[in-house]
Amino acid sequence: MLNMSFLATCRIWGDQGQLALEQANTCLLNCGPTGSEALKNLVLGGIGSCTIVDDSKVEARDLGNNFFVDWESIGLSKAKTVCNFLQELNDTVKAKFLEESPETIINVNPDFFSQFTLVIATQMKEQSLLMLDAICRKQGVMLLIARSFGLTGLIRISLKEHCVIESKPDNVIHDLRLQKPWAELKRFSDEFDTEIDDSVIHKHIPFAILLIKACEDWRKTHGDSLPSTSKEKAEFKNLLSSKRRGVDEDNYKEAILSAYRVWSSPTISSELQKILNDSAAEVNMNSPDFWVMVAALKEFIANEGEGDLPLDGTIPDMTSTTEYYVTLQKIYQEKAESHVSSMEARVREILKRIGKDPQSISKSAIKLFCKNSRNVRVYRYPSLEDEYNSCIGGELQRLLGLEENSNATFYLLLRGVDHFAAAYNRYPGIFADEQEDDAMKLKSIATTLLSKMSGGSRAVLSDDLINEICRYGASEIHTVASVIGGIASQEAIKLLTRQFTPIPGVLMYNGIDSTTTILQLTTCI
Repeated sequence: MLNMSFLATCRIWGDQGQLALEQANTCLLNCGPTGSEALKNLVLGGIGSCTIVDDSKVEARDLGNNFFVDWESIGLSKAKTVCNFLQELNDTVKAKFLEESPETIINVNPDFFSQFTLVIATQMKEQSLLMLDAICRKQGVMLLIARSFGLTGLIRISLKEHCVIESKPDNVIHDLRLQKPWAELKRFSDEFDTEIDDSVIHKHIPFAILLIKACEDWRKTHGDSLPSTSKEKAEFKNLLSSKRRGVDEDNYKEAILSAYRVWSSPTISSELQKILNDSAAEVNMNSPDFWVMVAALKEFIANEGEGDLPLDGTIPDMTSTTEYYVTLQKIYQEKAESHVSSMEARVREILKRIGKDPQSISKSAIKLFCKNSRNVRVYRYPSLEDEYNSCIGGELQRLLGLEENSNATFYLLLRGVDHFAAAYNRYPGIFADEQEDDAMKLKSIATTLLSKMSGGSRAVLSDDLINEICRYGASEIHTVASVIGGIASQEAIKLLTRQFTPIPGVLMYNGIDSTTTILQLTTCI
């Protein structure tokens, strides 16, 4: 069963992603249902090692919301109990526990966190999170915050910079260079005659070749320009249709459907252009490998690439003979390899120039970067202190202004309950007979927070949602915790593997409506 789990996960993030997971060392702060659910998924995914930090004992009430404790563990260390049960799921994971308060470690031994790749902080109050965030940023440790509170919850990533090479977008763009085929591709295209009498060959000419030849014919009669107007694009498709001899020629059907590739070739996206223009691309001895490769990419585009990115070497499926398709595929792969070699030479030269070992970046890393260069991404998250003070205020105010948007209100109220706890040494709604008074106090606190964050906003907070938060009494419901924990583990894997795009802000979960909202953090690029 475990092997099947590994096989399934490897299909998602591949061997390189799995290796990154196996080398990761994760720390979980507090192992209630939210934390246990998050760590469970990482253990099943093959995380290298993990440490659970929690000083609490298992109580009878824990049996109702945490699957990783049982009757026999009542009165025992919760960290030890959860650690033992998680270890049973995957005995290859090095699981440890520490019976200590996370708050105590934050205050007394901040260097403790330097050993970890990622810290997952669950069910922690604002003041402790502010201190933890500062510690993790100073030590270069990724921080993931997860919290469930009644029927709502949130997830927040915090780190200075997160560079993603394998963002794996949903829509794959194939760069076929149909408008300007290089010499080898042009030679292969010239071997085909679209007027050939042999019907078998005619119906198996790859659509990429059909488009290259149609593009050449069009340019001869249109001043070397490509179709640009709607009329010209229709004429170009008619040119392809005129050479089709029967409805069974699927290659021509594919060429007509892919005709847009001729006049809509892949370009450098605005996101990538921002990365290329970023000051971090002016590399020095302290620059990470990612930015060294960005600097090399910038040089490549201006020189060998002639304004284009490196080819990734892949082509889409197309109607063809095996011989034609394999030959075409080989031509694209060889061109991609030549681009990798050019990029490698530039990377080595840059490394030498800035005083680093020219061999410090492997060819496999450069090849991976080239293959995914079109979709590399960089995320920069503001500190929690900046978020709490002002930087999310505009986004919060905008969302509060939308009708029926309770998720933004929940964000504000979750901050409010921490301020309430700091003022009254308890969460609102703990005592049923004080819920009404607690609601009034919480509303006053939340209104003050909103005014501070958004520069005097006059948005009205819903009394129903304030009462709802008080009704929760700080309870951690397993169904909500499993959702928050599941999303948290997904984001953790994105961070550790540096694959896929992480949440670009604060994700709020609303269990009442079963909806999520992301409060965008404006410093992400």
